[in-house]
Amino acid sequence: MIFGAASRLGLSRFDETPPLERVSGASSEDLDIIIRAVYRQVLGNSYVMESERLSVLESEFKLGKLSICEFVRMLAQSDLYRSRFFTSCARYRAIELNFRHLLGRTPLGLEEMQLHSTIIDTMGFEAEIDSYVYSDEYQNIFGENCVPYIRGYRTEACGSLLQFTHFFQMVRGASNSSLKGDLAGKRPKLNSLVINSIPTPIVSPSSAGSLFYNPPLSPRTRHGVGASAEGKVFRIEVTGYKSNTVNKISRFRRSNQVYLVPFDRLSEEYKRIHKQGGVIASITPVN
Repeated sequence: MIFGAASRLGLSRFDETPPLERVSGASSEDLDIIIRAVYRQVLGNSYVMESERLSVLESEFKLGKLSICEFVRMLAQSDLYRSRFFTSCARYRAIELNFRHLLGRTPLGLEEMQLHSTIIDTMGFEAEIDSYVYSDEYQNIFGENCVPYIRGYRTEACGSLLQFTHFFQMVRGASNSSLKGDLAGKRPKLNSLVINSIPTPIVSPSSAGSLFYNPPLSPRTRHGVGASAEGKVFRIEVTGYKSNTVNKISRFRRSNQVYLVPFDRLSEEYKRIHKQGGVIASITPVN
């Protein structure tokens, strides 16, 4: 089951699309559909040029020499995947993306992320990919002949409601890409949230557009220093900014921002945001 209506959460396409499996006697057209689905899932819905496709790997899969599981494994260990999601990304960003691409969910918590960081340090990139594909979880959910899919919004894939809220920092609908259009880019999205056990608001994609990016900050225990007598600080998520108003980029592009504001400056910040054309999506206490 899922926690809320998939249509309101921007996940209806995931919820309504049945898993793809390879069956005996599958036609060439059926296999092409599976191949495209594997590329889409493993490469995080990013665009792949014809010259970048792994033709030998595809041919071996079509000939029945590789299962879907092995196809997924070899694609994730390829130079194409490695250059996009490992060597060019921060360590914990790469791990976050591995969870999204290979298990269809976000990490359970800091301990699970640290475990995979240790695998990278001690055994290398290939072993890190194997640790997902050959895990009991992968085999029990997807097996040898099912294409992995996004499932982190379902109760069976979440260890807690905290993890459920973190999922929406990584995935916001079927058209969402792992990197393109994401304000975090190649920097970690969940690291500070996991370390501090901070849940995040879930904002409808129809009103919020892109994901919110948490700016790099000092530990949350210091956010209230000098803020007010009580040290109260609030996290304001703002959407709907016209980029040319804020950054002089384009009148068509829009940007989301996150601000940490002391209590005694909330009114002032509220006025500034609305003057610049922003829409406040949520205000939550930080400490």
